[in-house]
Amino acid sequence: MRPRVLAEVAGQQHLLAPGSPLRRLVEPADDASRRAAPSSVVLWGPPGTGKTTLAYLVAATSGRRFVELSGVTSGVKDVRAVVEDARRRLATGGAETVLFIDEVHRFSTTQQDALLPSVENRWVTLVAATTENPSFSVNSPLLSRSLLLTLRPLTTDDVRTLVRRAVADERGLGGSVELAEDAEEHLLRLAGGDARKALTILEAAAGAALEAHRGGDVAVVDLATVESAIDVAAVRYDRAGDQHYDVISAFIKSMRGSDVDAALHYLARMVVAGEDPRFIARRIVIAAAEEVGMADPSALQTAVAAAQAVALIGMPEARIILAEAVVHVATAPKSNASYKAIDAAIADVRAGKVGTVPPHLRDAHYAGAQKIGHGQGYRYAHDQPHAVAAQQYAPDELDGARYYEPTDRGYERDVTARLARIRQILHDR
Repeated sequence: MRPRVLAEVAGQQHLLAPGSPLRRLVEPADDASRRAAPSSVVLWGPPGTGKTTLAYLVAATSGRRFVELSGVTSGVKDVRAVVEDARRRLATGGAETVLFIDEVHRFSTTQQDALLPSVENRWVTLVAATTENPSFSVNSPLLSRSLLLTLRPLTTDDVRTLVRRAVADERGLGGSVELAEDAEEHLLRLAGGDARKALTILEAAAGAALEAHRGGDVAVVDLATVESAIDVAAVRYDRAGDQHYDVISAFIKSMRGSDVDAALHYLARMVVAGEDPRFIARRIVIAAAEEVGMADPSALQTAVAAAQAVALIGMPEARIILAEAVVHVATAPKSNASYKAIDAAIADVRAGKVGTVPPHLRDAHYAGAQKIGHGQGYRYAHDQPHAVAAQQYAPDELDGARYYEPTDRGYERDVTARLARIRQILHDR
């Protein structure tokens, strides 16, 4: 089911726009266009996103010879043999060679250096694929001579298109099976954006369905068939239905209730079901602020760092980051005092309790401001004992209003004592 033309490639539209370097490399219109195309490309992206496919298309659609080497099993001797053969073919008017090196990050420095002359002299068109960050895994001399293209993870709809094409296309199953909707959803969750994995699961499930089929109508690949074929039970979790909301509700309430084990259970259910890890991370950030608050201010730092790390790393490693944040939030002392404080302040504002800003707090930096009383009598806090200036800060209508009432839990225990002293100074002005 490997795409034969660019139109069949799923995803990566940011790399395949008309006039893009990769499209020029795949579909050179003339000699001038071919000379303008890059002679070396590094494709960086997750597994199953089409790196090998794009390399194959570079060769197949332009009439070039395609040679593949693996960074795991090949050495300098193999590289030099391919390059020498490519040079001989060019010297005798033969076809150009596309050298595809899978997992180029596995090549040693010496192996990567052996590629430099062939790239500089255009003896081969090098397409190197890696799942590791090229900045750390590819030698600087080779990387500087290459065009770095980043492949994005396939979306669920991208993989769905490929799976349905494989079911119907003669190169695949040719309509010999029918894929049930719930089986398709389970397959897509398990694939996690990896097209190769999705097709492998489909092949296994279709084989099981055809073997059990007893004639008559088309064999049906149902949920049970997919589960039994790959020995992974489906998690009953509909991301668009009640299960989604029930699980996320239980997840949040478990963190709020400090049951770290239950919180990790619901996290696991969401991870296995294929929930977007960024969505989970956002809920943890909210819980850190709403449920923990000032009882442990570092919980929010952990949650925000986790959300950023999840976006940077992605699955499956993101599960570890999410778990760390969940453990911190669930085991931290709890306080919703900040949450209640802002809601109470908003309620007063919506009720019309706003008033005017006291004159001594108004902006006094523009010409004429002091003539109308702005800033007069303002006391600079850093010049006062304890850096607390005893003066009115709230509008007259709200002078003395109390919104934030800290608890006696965690860090807020210290805040309670300090806040009492601050409010006493402000009250005695």
